[in-house]
This record gives sequence, structure tokens and C-alpha cells, in this order.
Amino acid sequence: MKDKNCAYCMREEKPELYQAFGYYVKDLRVSSLYIFREQSHPGRCIVAYKDHVSEMVDLTKEEREAFLADICDVANAIHEAYHPDKLNYGFYGDKGKHIHCHLCPKYKDGFEWGSVFQMNPHKEDKSDEELKEVADKILKYLK
Repeated sequence: MKDKNCAYCMREEKPELYQAFGYYVKDLRVSSLYIFREQSHPGRCIVAYKDHVSEMVDLTKEEREAFLADICDVANAIHEAYHPDKLNYGFYGDKGKHIHCHLCPKYKDGFEWGSVFQMNPHKEDKSDEELKEVADKILKYLK
């Protein structure tokens, strides 16, 4: 089921919804990869589940394992491409009720080290060309 107001559900029909916060990269096994437009944390991205699901417990065991496998594949690629000191995982979906995970690389000499990351500080919003460079760097290592 699709929600007509959801940026993830309406990616093809209403790209302006997700383009406000991200750059679509590709579909994975059971999710889609987006580069987060705000790149205060270089390499930050989102992995969004393919269907409009609110809770991890709403997924079958197999769906949940596939979703987590997608997230781990992207996490490995971020580690290879950007070498963060820590990678934080934030599962969200309360406002739009579409489960997704923010993968937020943190760097000891970088923005917000040692504190909780801001959802969107708007310090380093990037152009589509710059986001494509981030995507290409991650895709190089995405298996």
C-alpha cells in the first residue's frame, strides 16, 4: 500500500517530496538508498523500506532480516568510502509512518562528535551534483 503524501512511497510520482531532503541513488533488496542532502556528516544517507510500513514488528522475520541486510550493506560501504570513527543508526517514521534508517557517520575531528546529531542542521546542504559524488563513492563499495 502506498501513502500519497509519503516521499518514499511517491518517489516516482512526486519526486519533489524526497528531493527536499535527499537524493535517490538506487533500489536495494527490500529498500531504497538516498543520500541525505545535508552533509555535515560526510556520507550520511537514508535506507527506506520499500513498502509503507510504520514498525519493524510489522515486518515478517524474513522482511526484517532483508531490511537489516540492506542497511548493513550500506553501512559497510560507508565505512569503506568514508572511514568514520562511528556510524550512528537512527530509525524513524513517526511523522510519515514509513520506516527508514538514517546512517550518520561521525568523525572525531568533525561536526557534533560526542553529541547527538541534529536531524537537519542545514549547515552543508549539497547540490545534486555534489550528492551524486557522494553516491558514487558509496556505490563503489556497495555489494
